Amino acid sequence: MKARMFFLSLVLASTVLAGPVLAGPGHSGDHADQAIGKAGVVSAVTRTVNVDMADDMRFNPASIHVKQGETVRFVVNNAGSVKHEFVLGSDADLKQHYQQMMKHPEMEHSDPNMVTLAGGQSGEVIWQFTQAGKVDFACLQPGHYDAGMKGSVEVEKKCGCCEKQCECCEMQSGKKQCGGKQCERSGQKKSS
Repeated sequence: MKARMFFLSLVLASTVLAGPVLAGPGHSGDHADQAIGKAGVVSAVTRTVNVDMADDMRFNPASIHVKQGETVRFVVNNAGSVKHEFVLGSDADLKQHYQQMMKHPEMEHSDPNMVTLAGGQSGEVIWQFTQAGKVDFACLQPGHYDAGMKGSVEVEKKCGCCEKQCECCEMQSGKKQCGGKQCERSGQKKSS
């Protein structure tokens, strides 16, 4: 009886301790507090971006531009014959997740920031970009990331006048230049 209880205690302890390790980055399902944004809702989609993945280990397009606050539907097509992924994340998170995938190549996951597709399949990711800056994407199947299967989303900062994107703010070297123009949406005068 004591041996059985000891064994059950070991199993329970190893499950509790191994859970976060096996889940790894990008497997928690909770990306809302990350700098890359959060899962979007269909009714808020402002545009669709088609992304092709191919066996030459490239995304097309590999560079995408969006506006802060925008909700984008990525329609992802695997034009190749092998399994590929489209995973949104920070560069550090993607590298860490890739290391987990190298150790556990058959790891299954379905988080809102990613889609895994067999050859010839299509899927989608709906994502809201809440922060300005750069969001990376990559295929984390073993060997694909190292072969250069990655890209980026440049997220343009919202207008400082009204927290919406408008023509009164021009992006120059990442610094907002408004020149004292009146904001198109709020009617407020923007100070430079």
